[in-house]
This record gives sequence, structure tokens and C-alpha cells, in this order.
Amino acid sequence: MSWWGKLIGGTCGFIIGGPLGGVLGAAFGHNFDQGLQSLSDGDRSFQGRQQRIQTAFFTATFSLMGHVCKADGKVTRDEINVANQVMAHMELDPAQKRAAIALFNEGKKATFPLDDILIQLRNEIGHRLTLKRMFMEIQCLAAVADKTIHPYEKNLLLYVCKVLGFSQHELENLLLSANVGVHQDPERAIEDAYAVLGIPRTASFQEAKKTYRRLMNQHHPDKLVSKGLPEEMVKLATDQTQEIRKAYELIKKQRAA
Repeated sequence: MSWWGKLIGGTCGFIIGGPLGGVLGAAFGHNFDQGLQSLSDGDRSFQGRQQRIQTAFFTATFSLMGHVCKADGKVTRDEINVANQVMAHMELDPAQKRAAIALFNEGKKATFPLDDILIQLRNEIGHRLTLKRMFMEIQCLAAVADKTIHPYEKNLLLYVCKVLGFSQHELENLLLSANVGVHQDPERAIEDAYAVLGIPRTASFQEAKKTYRRLMNQHHPDKLVSKGLPEEMVKLATDQTQEIRKAYELIKKQRAA
């Protein structure tokens, strides 16, 4: 049975416990075993570990998204729309969307155990930088949804990066990329392209090409799934590769002019 099948079946306690299991339990009304810290003793197979990572990623993604949106004291309509857009991109079925919304609402609560959630997520995904980056990309989209980023939201994202071991420099690049499209001025197309790649306009073309290849490799859907990305989130990675490719092609065309 897939991680999702276990989730809707109320048996996710056999995949993941601890704080993430607690958030799942609160969202679904199931009494997951809080004593379980990771994989159950009876399932230490590769498949079991993948299911646990997928469950942890899905749970942390939507609950933290709610926490980020509430960081400035209120959740705006724009932020709710972005959360819905992420769910739409994932093509969640009705039950999965209800789950994502329930987790989002758990993250908005004052009792949300931020530190415990981040520490458990860090332990589950380990050194998988590609998963960390994908996780932070989604949180950055939530933070800039209302076309600005509040200092509380920025400080929260910096803290998340610190706990997960994700660089502040990379976070700044992701925030710039997340802002692409907010300004509709056609003259900003080149600036947006550089922002997507996370490099300055003064970068050499060789640096642009190297960055492009690295980002395409990091966002390769098969690689992300093998690392533990839930298959429902593959379309997000695919959409991102299209944006990266478009940005690189625009820079290449501009440099050749």
C-alpha cells in the first residue's frame, strides 16, 4: 500500500510518528502513536523508508505553509489562493486536497510545534539537498503570495533554513525566483530570467550554463521521486524545469544578440 493509502486508511502511525504523526493525527482525527519516532520496527525496507519520507514531506510542506502564511498575524486571500494553486498543480484528488487543507490549518494554530516538526523533517530527509530545495521553493511561494514578504515571514524562512541546513544565499535566490511574474513589465523579462537561475546579470554565460544544468539536475522528477518526493508533487518539479529552461533560453538568446 502506498503512503497515501495508509494515510487515508488511518494507519500512518505505522509509517511515521513523533510530531509529524501528531500533526497528521490532529488533521485527520486519528490517534496515531506519538511514541513512534520513525519507521516501525517491522518495516525497514527501502519501500517503507520511501513511504515515510513521502509522508513527512507532504505533512511538513502543507502544515509549514500554513505557518508561514500566518507568520505576519493574518492569512490573506492571495496566500490562500497560492496554497490552492499548489494543490491544483499537484492535481490532488478531493480527499488529498482535504488533507492538504487540514494540514495547512494545523500550521496556522498558535500551538503548532515548529521546532519539533523541522527537526523531525530534517532527520527524515537527511542530506537530500534536492528535497530541501523543493521544500523551501514551496514555502517561498507561500511567503511572497501577497506580493510582499513581511519581516516576520522572512525571519521564519531564515530560521527554517538554519534548522534544515539550507543556505541563506540559496534562500535569497529562491525568494527572487518566487517573485518572478509579480511584475508584469515586459522589460523585466531578462531580470526575471536571471532571478529564476539565481545569478546576477554580471555572471558569465559559462556560469549561466553551469547553473542551468545544475538546476535541471536538481529538479529532475525521477531523481526527486527516488529521493522521497511524493509522486503527487512531481508536476511541481516538472513545471519548475520548464521555467528554468525558458529562463536559460532567454539568457542565451540575449547573450547571442
